[in-house]
Amino acid sequence: MADLHKRDLNGDPIQAFQKWFEEARQSGEAMAEAMTLATASADGMPSARMVLLKGVDERGFVFYTNYESRKAQDLTANPRAALVFWWEIQRRQVRIAGTIDKVEEAESHAYFQSRPRDSRLGAWTSPQSKEIPGRTYLLKKYSEMERRFGEETIPCPQFWGGYRLTPTRFEFWQENAGRLHDRFEYLPEEKSWRLRRLGP
Repeated sequence: MADLHKRDLNGDPIQAFQKWFEEARQSGEAMAEAMTLATASADGMPSARMVLLKGVDERGFVFYTNYESRKAQDLTANPRAALVFWWEIQRRQVRIAGTIDKVEEAESHAYFQSRPRDSRLGAWTSPQSKEIPGRTYLLKKYSEMERRFGEETIPCPQFWGGYRLTPTRFEFWQENAGRLHDRFEYLPEEKSWRLRRLGP
Protein backbone atom coordinates (compact mmCIF):
# COMPACT_ATOMS: atom_id res chain seq x y z
CA MET A 1 0.00 0.00 0.00
CA ALA A 2 1.25 3.48 -0.86
CA ASP A 3 2.41 5.77 1.92
CA LEU A 4 -0.21 8.14 3.28
CA HIS A 5 0.74 11.81 3.32
CA LYS A 6 -0.96 14.86 4.78
CA ARG A 7 -1.68 16.10 1.27
CA ASP A 8 -3.70 12.93 0.60
CA LEU A 9 -6.33 13.85 3.21
CA ASN A 10 -9.05 16.44 2.69
CA GLY A 11 -8.88 19.42 5.02
CA ASP A 12 -12.46 18.59 6.04
CA PRO A 13 -12.42 15.33 8.04
CA ILE A 14 -16.04 14.51 7.15
CA GLN A 15 -15.12 14.60 3.46
CA ALA A 16 -11.97 12.61 4.18
CA PHE A 17 -14.09 10.01 5.96
CA GLN A 18 -16.64 9.85 3.14
CA LYS A 19 -13.84 9.22 0.63
CA TRP A 20 -12.36 6.37 2.68
CA PHE A 21 -15.81 4.95 3.39
CA GLU A 22 -16.65 4.84 -0.31
CA GLU A 23 -13.28 3.28 -1.10
CA ALA A 24 -13.96 0.61 1.53
CA ARG A 25 -17.34 -0.14 0.00
CA GLN A 26 -15.89 -0.27 -3.52
CA SER A 27 -13.10 -2.59 -2.37
CA GLY A 28 -15.64 -5.25 -1.37
CA GLU A 29 -15.76 -4.84 2.42
CA ALA A 30 -18.69 -6.98 3.52
CA MET A 31 -20.04 -4.36 5.95
CA ALA A 32 -18.16 -1.11 5.52
CA GLU A 33 -20.85 0.60 7.63
CA ALA A 34 -20.14 -1.54 10.71
CA MET A 35 -18.61 0.45 13.55
CA THR A 36 -17.70 -0.03 17.18
CA LEU A 37 -19.65 2.35 19.41
CA ALA A 38 -17.99 2.99 22.78
CA THR A 39 -19.89 4.63 25.63
CA ALA A 40 -19.39 5.09 29.35
CA SER A 41 -21.85 4.93 32.20
CA ALA A 42 -22.38 7.65 34.78
CA ASP A 43 -19.70 6.08 37.00
CA GLY A 44 -17.24 5.80 34.12
CA MET A 45 -17.58 2.10 33.26
CA PRO A 46 -16.80 1.75 29.53
CA SER A 47 -18.85 -0.40 27.18
CA ALA A 48 -18.47 -1.14 23.47
CA ARG A 49 -20.52 -2.91 20.83
CA MET A 50 -20.92 -3.08 17.05
CA VAL A 51 -23.65 -0.98 15.42
CA LEU A 52 -24.31 0.20 11.87
CA LEU A 53 -23.73 3.68 10.51
CA LYS A 54 -27.01 4.89 8.98
CA GLY A 55 -26.05 8.38 7.89
CA VAL A 56 -23.13 10.79 7.74
CA ASP A 57 -23.05 14.43 6.68
CA GLU A 58 -21.58 17.70 7.88
CA ARG A 59 -23.66 17.39 11.09
CA GLY A 60 -22.14 14.07 12.14
CA PHE A 61 -22.68 10.30 12.29
CA VAL A 62 -26.11 8.71 12.82
CA PHE A 63 -27.10 5.33 14.25
CA TYR A 64 -30.40 3.95 15.59
CA THR A 65 -31.29 1.94 18.67
CA ASN A 66 -33.80 1.24 21.40
CA TYR A 67 -33.86 4.24 23.76
CA GLU A 68 -34.23 1.83 26.72
CA SER A 69 -31.09 -0.15 25.86
CA ARG A 70 -27.88 -0.17 27.88
CA LYS A 71 -26.14 2.05 25.34
CA ALA A 72 -28.99 4.56 25.54
CA GLN A 73 -28.76 4.60 29.33
CA ASP A 74 -25.05 5.34 29.03
CA LEU A 75 -25.69 8.13 26.54
CA THR A 76 -28.33 9.70 28.77
CA ALA A 77 -25.93 9.74 31.71
CA ASN A 78 -22.85 10.67 29.69
CA PRO A 79 -23.70 12.08 26.24
CA ARG A 80 -20.27 11.47 24.74
CA ALA A 81 -19.09 8.53 22.67
CA ALA A 82 -16.44 7.18 20.34
CA LEU A 83 -16.68 5.31 17.05
CA VAL A 84 -14.15 3.00 15.40
CA PHE A 85 -14.29 1.82 11.79
CA TRP A 86 -11.97 -0.99 10.65
CA TRP A 87 -11.69 -1.83 6.96
CA GLU A 88 -9.57 -4.96 6.60
CA ILE A 89 -9.20 -4.94 2.83
CA GLN A 90 -7.94 -1.37 2.82
CA ARG A 91 -5.96 -1.91 6.05
CA ARG A 92 -7.43 1.31 7.39
CA GLN A 93 -8.98 2.46 10.64
CA VAL A 94 -10.86 5.64 11.50
CA ARG A 95 -11.52 6.70 15.10
CA ILE A 96 -14.02 9.45 15.90
CA ALA A 97 -14.94 10.98 19.26
CA GLY A 98 -17.64 13.51 20.01
CA THR A 99 -20.83 14.52 21.71
CA ILE A 100 -24.20 12.79 21.33
CA ASP A 101 -27.72 14.09 20.75
CA LYS A 102 -30.93 12.38 19.68
CA VAL A 103 -31.93 13.04 16.08
CA GLU A 104 -35.21 14.82 15.42
CA GLU A 105 -38.24 12.61 15.93
CA ALA A 106 -39.39 13.13 12.34
CA GLU A 107 -36.02 11.88 11.08
CA SER A 108 -36.23 8.76 13.25
CA HIS A 109 -39.77 8.06 12.08
CA ALA A 110 -38.83 8.48 8.42
CA TYR A 111 -35.89 6.11 8.76
CA PHE A 112 -38.00 3.57 10.66
CA GLN A 113 -40.48 3.38 7.79
CA SER A 114 -37.63 2.69 5.36
CA ARG A 115 -36.64 -0.47 7.25
CA PRO A 116 -37.83 -3.94 6.19
CA ARG A 117 -41.12 -4.94 7.78
CA ASP A 118 -39.53 -7.72 9.85
CA SER A 119 -37.02 -5.23 11.29
CA ARG A 120 -39.87 -2.90 12.28
CA LEU A 121 -41.66 -5.79 13.95
CA GLY A 122 -38.41 -6.74 15.66
CA ALA A 123 -38.09 -3.27 17.14
CA TRP A 124 -41.49 -3.67 18.79
CA THR A 125 -40.64 -7.23 19.89
CA SER A 126 -37.32 -6.92 21.70
CA PRO A 127 -36.96 -5.45 25.22
CA GLN A 128 -33.34 -4.64 24.39
CA SER A 129 -30.75 -5.25 27.13
CA LYS A 130 -33.38 -6.65 29.52
CA GLU A 131 -33.45 -10.27 30.72
CA ILE A 132 -35.86 -12.57 28.88
CA PRO A 133 -36.81 -16.18 29.69
CA GLY A 134 -35.70 -17.64 26.36
CA ARG A 135 -35.91 -17.46 22.57
CA THR A 136 -39.45 -18.83 22.64
CA TYR A 137 -40.47 -15.61 24.40
CA LEU A 138 -39.15 -13.56 21.48
CA LEU A 139 -40.83 -15.70 18.86
CA LYS A 140 -44.14 -15.58 20.69
CA LYS A 141 -43.97 -11.82 21.09
CA TYR A 142 -42.99 -11.39 17.43
CA SER A 143 -46.11 -13.36 16.43
CA GLU A 144 -48.17 -11.13 18.71
CA MET A 145 -46.78 -8.05 16.94
CA GLU A 146 -47.60 -9.57 13.54
CA ARG A 147 -51.20 -10.08 14.64
CA ARG A 148 -51.38 -6.65 16.27
CA PHE A 149 -50.32 -4.71 13.18
CA GLY A 150 -51.56 -7.06 10.46
CA GLU A 151 -51.18 -5.32 7.11
CA GLU A 152 -51.26 -1.85 8.66
CA THR A 153 -48.33 0.55 8.67
CA ILE A 154 -46.12 -0.23 11.65
CA PRO A 155 -45.50 3.01 13.59
CA CYS A 156 -42.14 3.94 15.06
CA PRO A 157 -42.13 3.10 18.79
CA GLN A 158 -41.61 5.99 21.18
CA PHE A 159 -38.77 3.99 22.73
CA TRP A 160 -36.82 3.73 19.46
CA GLY A 161 -34.89 6.28 17.44
CA GLY A 162 -31.62 7.77 16.33
CA TYR A 163 -28.58 9.41 17.80
CA ARG A 164 -26.11 11.71 16.10
CA LEU A 165 -22.47 11.93 17.13
CA THR A 166 -21.11 15.42 16.49
CA PRO A 167 -17.36 14.90 16.10
CA THR A 168 -14.73 16.73 18.14
CA ARG A 169 -11.78 14.56 17.09
CA PHE A 170 -10.84 12.28 14.20
CA GLU A 171 -7.95 9.91 13.69
CA PHE A 172 -7.14 8.32 10.34
CA TRP A 173 -4.79 5.30 10.42
CA GLN A 174 -3.36 3.29 7.57
CA GLU A 175 -1.14 0.22 7.88
CA ASN A 176 2.43 0.49 6.62
CA ALA A 177 5.54 -1.68 6.56
CA GLY A 178 7.61 -2.35 9.66
CA ARG A 179 4.80 -1.11 11.91
CA LEU A 180 5.62 2.42 10.76
CA HIS A 181 1.93 3.05 10.17
CA ASP A 182 0.56 6.36 8.91
CA ARG A 183 -1.56 8.10 11.53
CA PHE A 184 -3.21 11.53 11.30
CA GLU A 185 -5.35 13.42 13.80
CA TYR A 186 -7.88 16.20 13.16
CA LEU A 187 -8.62 18.59 16.01
CA PRO A 188 -11.04 21.54 15.92
CA GLU A 189 -9.42 24.93 15.46
CA GLU A 190 -11.68 27.99 15.44
CA LYS A 191 -14.06 27.31 12.51
CA SER A 192 -11.93 24.67 10.82
CA TRP A 193 -9.75 21.68 11.67
CA ARG A 194 -6.04 21.27 12.37
CA LEU A 195 -4.46 18.18 10.84
CA ARG A 196 -1.29 16.71 12.30
CA ARG A 197 0.68 13.49 11.93
CA LEU A 198 1.07 11.26 14.98
CA GLY A 199 3.63 8.58 15.75
CA PRO A 200 2.18 5.12 15.14
